[in-house]
Amino acid sequence: MNVLFFAKQDDPLAERAARYLDQHADGVCVHFGNRDLPFPELELSGVDYVISYLSPWIIPADVLAAARIAAINLHPGPPEYPGIGCTNFAIYEEAESFGITCHHMAASVDTGNVISVRRFPIYPHDTVLSLTERCYSNIAEEFYAIADIILAEKELPVSDEQWTRRPFRRKELNALCRINPEMDPTEIRRRVRATNYPGYPGAYLELAGCRFDYSGEV
Repeated sequence: MNVLFFAKQDDPLAERAARYLDQHADGVCVHFGNRDLPFPELELSGVDYVISYLSPWIIPADVLAAARIAAINLHPGPPEYPGIGCTNFAIYEEAESFGITCHHMAASVDTGNVISVRRFPIYPHDTVLSLTERCYSNIAEEFYAIADIILAEKELPVSDEQWTRRPFRRKELNALCRINPEMDPTEIRRRVRATNYPGYPGAYLELAGCRFDYSGEV
C-alpha cells in the first residue's frame, strides 16, 4: 500500500501519526512543511492514498487525482465551519459545540464528501487556543481510527453529514481582526476573544494611518 502523507512540521502528533503509517504500511512517503515552503516535487505513480494531516499546503488537483483509492483530509472544524479560521469564527459566533471532520478532498477546499465527524462542547471559558488544542487531540484520535481501516484494507465510512456553507476565506478572518472605536464594546470584546492566539497577530485598531495591535489577555 502506497501512501502520500502531508503534515505541518514540528507537530509531535503529526510526527507520531507518520511513524505509525510507516511502521505498518509498505510504501509511505512523508512530507512535512510550512506555508513558506514550496509544495514538494512528487512521484505520483502507484499512489493508493493521499492523507493531509493539518497540511500547510493546499494539495494540488493532480495529486488528488493520483490517489487510486482516496485522498483524505483531517479538518480542524465540523461541517458547519469549513475553510480558514474555523475556531475563530466558532468563538466569535458563541457556538455551543465544535468538532473535527474527516473528508475526501476535492479541488475546492473543504467541499469533498464527509467520511466522519467528531463533536465536542465549547465551554464558556474556551479560547481559540484551547479549542484548537482539543481539535488537534480529536484529529489524532480520528486519524488512528481511519488509519486502522485503511491498513485493514476495508472501505472507508460514509457519513450523512454535509458541509453547510462555503469555506471561510482569509479576507474574512482578516476582517474579523479589525476593530474600530464606533463598534459596540460587546462587539469589540467578542472580536478580541475570537482572534487572540499566542504568537499570531489578532485584533487591531487603525488610527491616523497607524496600526495598534491588541496584546493583552482575553
